[in-house]
Amino acid sequence: MLPGATPSQPDTPQQDWWDRTLEVAYTIRPAVVLIAAVVAPIALTFALLPFRGQAPAATVALGFAVLVSLLAATGTRVSAVVAAVSAALCFDAGFTPAYGSLTISHPQDIETTALLLITGLIVGQLSARNRRHRGLVVQQSDDLAHIQAVAELMAAGAGPDEVVDAVAQELRGLLGLIDARFETSQPERPGPTIDRNGNVSWGRIWWGVDTLGLPGKEITIEVEHDRRRLGRFVLLAEPGTKVRRDQLLAAVTLADQAGAALGAGTPVIRLAHR
Repeated sequence: MLPGATPSQPDTPQQDWWDRTLEVAYTIRPAVVLIAAVVAPIALTFALLPFRGQAPAATVALGFAVLVSLLAATGTRVSAVVAAVSAALCFDAGFTPAYGSLTISHPQDIETTALLLITGLIVGQLSARNRRHRGLVVQQSDDLAHIQAVAELMAAGAGPDEVVDAVAQELRGLLGLIDARFETSQPERPGPTIDRNGNVSWGRIWWGVDTLGLPGKEITIEVEHDRRRLGRFVLLAEPGTKVRRDQLLAAVTLADQAGAALGAGTPVIRLAHR
């Protein structure tokens, strides 16, 4: 459940069990994938050994390449490398003379083994990169959903107060915040600020969000309309909370939506929380 959201009904014991099961599965998945990257080529080797004298070495190498591609599509960059190395070693030991050792007698088998290793490494890296890109597309779609939710609320004729509260809630979910609130006051002293370009600055210092995550201090997003300052959103995150720059840009867009609502309606007066 997103921070700040209110559950519609209590979680049932079955839901709790399912949530715990998923959490355990996500925790052990990297280890399982890494073990599979080592074990699967070995298993394929034993499965193909009875056909060693019948199947050409190139055909066997192709089978290993397909296996590496499948493992890479479901694993990580590290597991893809491990699968490629494991497949090359298994092919070398099981299907190139002298059998049962890493010694290769024929130059053609050396080329085949080398090509299998290189192809496996390349396919593994490409699969990992494509999977990362797909993940980013899904994440960016989720970011847009926060903006769309507020846009639909504004289109339905919601008042400034309601829009501002909705933006605060969407900011909590978007950035994984502990709290987000709107204030019309200025901060007593300069603190971290998210600027129009999605960067976080703290006075004259640029905060490295990519490596440090969000600072643990109160973070400001200014709310403006027609170049007129209307207030600010005050954000509070756990120190080191990881966010992407496109998430910060989405947060700025949400603040602009609040500014548009406030600029078109009666100003909302929110005093600073002491």
